[in-house]
Amino acid sequence: MAVVIPLFVAVGGAAGAVCRHLVSERVERATADTLAVNTLGSLILGVVLAAPVGDAAALALGTGFCGAFTTFSSFAFETVRLAEDGFVRAATRNAVATLALALLGVTVGGLLGGLFCRPRRGAGAPPRSRRP
Repeated sequence: MAVVIPLFVAVGGAAGAVCRHLVSERVERATADTLAVNTLGSLILGVVLAAPVGDAAALALGTGFCGAFTTFSSFAFETVRLAEDGFVRAATRNAVATLALALLGVTVGGLLGGLFCRPRRGAGAPPRSRRP
C-alpha cells in the first residue's frame, strides 16, 4: 500500500492542477481567480475532512486535489504586488477576503460533510477531523 499512496496523491494533484488552470482561464479579474480557488478548495477540504472517507480518498482529494487546486503562493504574490503598486487598500481587502472566505469555506465544508455523512442509528460517529 505504501507505493500506491503517492499515486493517489499524484492523480488528485493532476486533477487539481487542471481544474486550477481552467478556473484561471475563465475568471479574468486580477486576484479573483485565486480567491475563487482558495475558497472552493477550502470548502472541498472541509467536506473531505468531515466525511468518513478512506485514507486513500482523503489523500487523493485533500493532499492531492486541494493541494494543487488552491494556491497560497499566488495569493501572497498578488497581495504583495498590489501593495507595491500603491494599492494598499486593495491588498488589505484581498488578504482579509481570502482568509475570511477560506475559513468560512472549510467551516461550511465541514458542516456539509457532517450532514451528508451522518452515521446510521447504532453506528459509531465518524472521526471529527483528519489530516489528509
